[in-house]
Amino acid sequence: MWSVVSLVFVLIVSGSAATCPCEKEELCQPVQHEHEFEVFVFDVGGNTWKYYDWSHVTTVAAFGKYNAELMCYAHSKGARLVLKGDVPLSNVLDAAKRTAWIREKVTLAKSQFMDGINLDIEQVVEKSSPEYYALTALVKETTETFHREIPGSQVSFDVAWSPRCIDKRCYDYKAIADFCDLVFVMSYDEQSQIWGDCIAMANAPLNQTLAAYVEYLKMGIENKKLVMGVPWYGYDYQCLNLSQEGICSIPKVSFRGAPCSDAAGKQIPYSTIMKQVNSSMSGRLWDEIQLAPYFNYKDGTGTIHQVWYDDPESISLKAAYLGQQNLRGIGMWNGKLLDYSNDTVAQKQSAQMWNALLPKRTF
Repeated sequence: MWSVVSLVFVLIVSGSAATCPCEKEELCQPVQHEHEFEVFVFDVGGNTWKYYDWSHVTTVAAFGKYNAELMCYAHSKGARLVLKGDVPLSNVLDAAKRTAWIREKVTLAKSQFMDGINLDIEQVVEKSSPEYYALTALVKETTETFHREIPGSQVSFDVAWSPRCIDKRCYDYKAIADFCDLVFVMSYDEQSQIWGDCIAMANAPLNQTLAAYVEYLKMGIENKKLVMGVPWYGYDYQCLNLSQEGICSIPKVSFRGAPCSDAAGKQIPYSTIMKQVNSSMSGRLWDEIQLAPYFNYKDGTGTIHQVWYDDPESISLKAAYLGQQNLRGIGMWNGKLLDYSNDTVAQKQSAQMWNALLPKRTF
């Protein structure tokens, strides 16, 4: 694939010397071009990034080990590479510690020639609590500092699929969106709190997913701040019982006060799902209410499982909505979950997943 040749080229970063690892010096400069439509990729490490569809990618959040080769290649394609930002709320409450953490992240981003930060906090916050206001202050100060220190940098913040205190994450969503560049809505794991019947359901049912965006927009959040997250994985549930109507009853595993949750199942990547579905007892099925695919299979002990997932059909329906609403873009968790092998069928399946991200829309 692609290789990097290190040059003896030195840039001054926060008073210290940092050697540009790229073939061309300009590839160590921050990306300043604004993409009208964002395709936001979470990269969790390894070398699968070499097989991404770089004609789509605009931002890569590095959640794995830093890879200078990835940075150089992303910049060569005009795509940003941003840090992962996670900090205990106890540190956020202390203004001095908060500032020190931000300074540390800016220095790290500069030393690695990166283009911003993705704030992935995901901690319990009560509305109007000290943490509630401190978290907003963190986003504001982070954005101001990164924009000042790294021109053209991007600060994004990850939020739950709905603003209704999902998983007890009661944030000031409107203020956070105002202060940062992008809000990445994690439109998956929507069964983390099941308050009704304990049954297997879609990871991200279409109507439920889109209703949450209506709520975010009603809060006054700009549509151009919202990036829709989609899952490149599904959930495998062991059925306590499978009814004649195909309803799979699942064990009661409580979470954040709810009696049931998707923790009763296990996450499986799209690459694994594609290997299972054709040999399953049901083949691919389609739920007309949740507008999502699923299938049933028996394991080696004869126990029936039900697997719910997203595929190009279900993702395309979501992408069509963001095109209609002129949202900022789309992204996925995560880029490593497709099959990038030399298998012809797998290559076609992976290409279809990448292409499903682009809505049929006109600007």
